[in-house]
Amino acid sequence: MKTLLLVPTEAGVGLTTICLGLLHALDQQGLRVAFFKPVAQSATSSAGADSLEHTVELIRRYAGLQPPAPLSCDQTLAWLAAEQTDLLTEQWMMLRERTLAEFAQEPDVLVLEGVSHAGDDPLLARINPLLADSFDAQVILVSTPHAQSIAELNQRLESCAAQFGGHDGSDASSGRAVGVILNMLDAQLPVLNTGLHLAGGIPWDAELTAPRTCDVAEFLHAEVVEAGDILQRRVLRISLAAERVGNLLPHLQHGTLLITSADRDEVIVAAALAELNGVTLAGVLLTEGAALRPETLAFCRRAIAHGLPLLRVPQDSYQVITHLPGFANRVPVDDDARIRHVMDTVAQHLDRPWLATLVANQRERRLSPAAFRYSLLQRARAANRIIVLPEGEELRTLRAAVNCSRRGIARCQLLGNPEVIRQLAANNAITLPPGLELVDPVPLREVYVPRLTALRQHKGMTAERARQELEDNVVLGTLMLHEGIVDGLVSGAVHTTANTIRPALQLIRTRAGIDTASSIFFMCLPEQVLIFGDCAINADPEASELADIAIASADSAREFGVFPRVAMISYSTLDSGTGSDVDKVREATRLVRARRPDLVIDGPLQYDAAVSAEVAAAKAPGSPVAGHATVLIFPDLNTGNTTYKAVQRSAGVVSIGPMLQGLNKPVNDLSRGASVEDIVYTIAITAIQATIDNNTIEKRETTS
Repeated sequence: MKTLLLVPTEAGVGLTTICLGLLHALDQQGLRVAFFKPVAQSATSSAGADSLEHTVELIRRYAGLQPPAPLSCDQTLAWLAAEQTDLLTEQWMMLRERTLAEFAQEPDVLVLEGVSHAGDDPLLARINPLLADSFDAQVILVSTPHAQSIAELNQRLESCAAQFGGHDGSDASSGRAVGVILNMLDAQLPVLNTGLHLAGGIPWDAELTAPRTCDVAEFLHAEVVEAGDILQRRVLRISLAAERVGNLLPHLQHGTLLITSADRDEVIVAAALAELNGVTLAGVLLTEGAALRPETLAFCRRAIAHGLPLLRVPQDSYQVITHLPGFANRVPVDDDARIRHVMDTVAQHLDRPWLATLVANQRERRLSPAAFRYSLLQRARAANRIIVLPEGEELRTLRAAVNCSRRGIARCQLLGNPEVIRQLAANNAITLPPGLELVDPVPLREVYVPRLTALRQHKGMTAERARQELEDNVVLGTLMLHEGIVDGLVSGAVHTTANTIRPALQLIRTRAGIDTASSIFFMCLPEQVLIFGDCAINADPEASELADIAIASADSAREFGVFPRVAMISYSTLDSGTGSDVDKVREATRLVRARRPDLVIDGPLQYDAAVSAEVAAAKAPGSPVAGHATVLIFPDLNTGNTTYKAVQRSAGVVSIGPMLQGLNKPVNDLSRGASVEDIVYTIAITAIQATIDNNTIEKRETTS
């Protein structure tokens, strides 16, 4: 097991966020990762305390680990002052054993978080070198170039590395320091001449540091007059309305917290109008404790309903401005969106090949959920496909398309009025990247009228009816896919599943030899990825259709890196029950074995027998699937949809999908509650499917 110690070169380098990102990056590579923090930075924190140390609480919530609480800083310094390092290291080793006891197998890597000692007790400077020696750890420094010249940065890094015997670089130095991660970069990566490997350069991103409006309100002890979207909106800038409205207008931007006294009706009205024009302000903070005039509040009702928060404090505006610099912008534990964005950003900008080499061993890597999601994005980048998004004027879809374009996940085409899309982007401070294509559907519709008429002529389609159908961008996008203009389609953020799938079944149709189109969800459980099917399309499939779903799901699992062990789910296990429902599952299992003897399949199996080795030993001993199934096929839509939602919501599981199977070309549906991240992964899956479909077609053509 490799041990890595992250050490800050100074205070305020974002050590905790780097820890979260490093754990995420290692997890994405399929490594078993453990973490604990030996010493709390705060003097009041102690092992076993009711209030968890901030880093530990974040790790428990977002990294899926359960590290013990660290030793208190006071007790650690007391042992050091008394030269009782043996007692101190003994306590550290006990924490280490508690950390590792939670793992069935020894982890591949143990990550430790060091302490910052800038400007504090000089005894703190002894802790990190003692940690490195006690755990035989390799050290990665964490620093930031802010307010430093390159020469000063190199000097600081050399000085910190010297605490650990220098660097373990190309000159074969015997020191423990092996690399450095530079955080909060606002320029290109600097050239280092320290001998330390540049393990990562994390760019400055306002979204990584922007607090929520509710966090600022809590700091100011502000009264919430109208909550609006106070939990989601972020404060990117603060503007004091101390002058006339005309001068204020340029400051009414996305993320602005506007501070004004309650008697400035014209300022408050201007903020409400900005909100109604699509500018998502962080909120309006009313000072001097006065209440809004009823007429003004009534005028603002639509803006408040749109999400504009209104706050109030008793202090005057200048007292508030004077007080705000004391706001400690530490990431709150419940700020899920910010923390996950931090983790993804840090992980993306680390040197993964170097990390893999650093912690390399011969153990077989597991397919963790993080590794699975990471592999999706990598394969989508390699596919380089064109994906059409018919809901181009929808904000989440726009953000996802921008995300995919910037990260090279896919070449997205947004169907919609280009001017409307540009205005939507401007209102939300979104910069449209050069590679993102805005496609105006109006001139295209007439072009596709003859083609739609010909394709649906057997159903009585006329040119006039075709024009009506093509008013729906989903139909237009599906025709573009049919004609090979694009490689895949993703819709459903505002449309129903039926609205997305119906044109695909009519125009794209199912592949040769496949009678049943179906769907699967990739369920990203803490330790593995399971595949659930069919949870979105087929209401009550017959035995032959259920067999089609099982075969398609097993093939999809293999295509996406999950070895298929197929469990046919029922209320009964094997021969323990009878009835038409269980008989259908039993017959479907027989059909799959006959059609595809290469597949590992068993059924009927109850859910617990399929996923629990302990239950499987009692209910289905000798089953090749029970206890470690990876593909679970449900007998009907009622069971499948209910189960996937129950697992997703109750267990906090990330689910990716539904991914549609069996069509000639990839079309995928979204949940109307889909997040931007959900849409990004669905686009990635669609791009990969397009590559798989093309490879299959090429193989068929080569064979024929």
